Amino acid sequence: MRNISLIFKQFSRSVLLVAGLVVYGLTAQAQADAAKGEAIFKAKCTACHKIETRLTGPALGPQLTSETDDAYLTKWIQNSQALVAAKNPKAVKIFNEFNQVTMTSFEELSDADVGNVITYVRTEWKKMQDDTSKKPPVPTEPSGPSSLVVWSLIGVILIAFIVILVLNKVIATLERLLLNKQGLLPEEEETTDEEAKANRLATVKKLLKNKKLVFFIVLCGTIAMGSFSWVTMWNTNVHQGYQPVQPIKYSHELHAGVMKLECQYCHTGAFKSKNASIPSLNVCMNCHKSVKTESPEIHKIYDALGYDPNTAKYDSTKAKPMQWVRVHNLPDLAYFNHSQHVKVGNIKCQTCHGQVQEMKEVYQYSPLTMKWCIQCHKRTEVNGKGNAYYDSILAAHDKIKKGEKVTAAVLGGIECGKCHY
Repeated sequence: MRNISLIFKQFSRSVLLVAGLVVYGLTAQAQADAAKGEAIFKAKCTACHKIETRLTGPALGPQLTSETDDAYLTKWIQNSQALVAAKNPKAVKIFNEFNQVTMTSFEELSDADVGNVITYVRTEWKKMQDDTSKKPPVPTEPSGPSSLVVWSLIGVILIAFIVILVLNKVIATLERLLLNKQGLLPEEEETTDEEAKANRLATVKKLLKNKKLVFFIVLCGTIAMGSFSWVTMWNTNVHQGYQPVQPIKYSHELHAGVMKLECQYCHTGAFKSKNASIPSLNVCMNCHKSVKTESPEIHKIYDALGYDPNTAKYDSTKAKPMQWVRVHNLPDLAYFNHSQHVKVGNIKCQTCHGQVQEMKEVYQYSPLTMKWCIQCHKRTEVNGKGNAYYDSILAAHDKIKKGEKVTAAVLGGIECGKCHY
């Protein structure tokens, strides 16, 4: 019996060892498959798909987790149109759900390659779900002290000030009593109220008779009031440094600075019209239909356009205009043409708007006063070489020298902006 028991133990150990090696081999194989799948996914799938959110195609994490038929998924990835043409119910449903957008066929991928991609997506999606479940609650930002606390502090300060005054009065009284007891307090002549009033009036009259003092006071008052009036009138309607709060936190530092987007990609009117123009939200959607889709600020764009990122469809009934706050605003009596400065004068945006590529929030950099504009015009040199505008002016001057007829139209007299602004 002892030999049989010994043989059984050795057999059990062998079986457990083999089973352990098999499990380890399967795990290693699964990890290798996920690694290969990641490479294929990044090379062929990221243009249209994300694991956690919808892009051009569906979010693959929940999609491949809910769909357990790997054979069907393999056929769909390799040639989705073949399944649609064969009237496969699942394929037709997905094709119609995504506005009948044709998915690229990947017939060059083997079944093993597709299996590796599926394994990678499911593994990453599981990790994301685990990270979400383990993530601690987001702490709420402190809202600052309440008004009750502020008023309480002010009350404490006032009470402390009153206590200090009372204590000083008490100390002065006690000192007077002590000196009086020791006989050191000088006797004070009692004066009536009328005598005290007369003394004060005499002091004031004496000061008023001092012509130098009066002249100095009047001169200081005149200079102070004049300076205050001058500065107040000079800065009327000058809003240098004005930085309003916009409905969306748009960072020029990120877009124009870090990403180096050209100003005219968004402000298309600066090169060809009077106004630089505020870009349409559709310009934002050129990128943010697939970039930073989880950002709350980007979702404000979606809400304004009536765009649903889950279905990638627009609902015009939910669309509403974005209430941007204007930063730079000239008075109606002033005429400024962006195209004239940008195209003809070859002026850079930073000349007037400052280093916009370094601003997290745009503010009015220049005073935009007439003096500021005139000083700029005095400093700026005109470079007429190769400039069509100045070439036409020189051609008109040559005609004038030759005695030829030159009309106002030749000098730009029929341009729209001459009358309509």
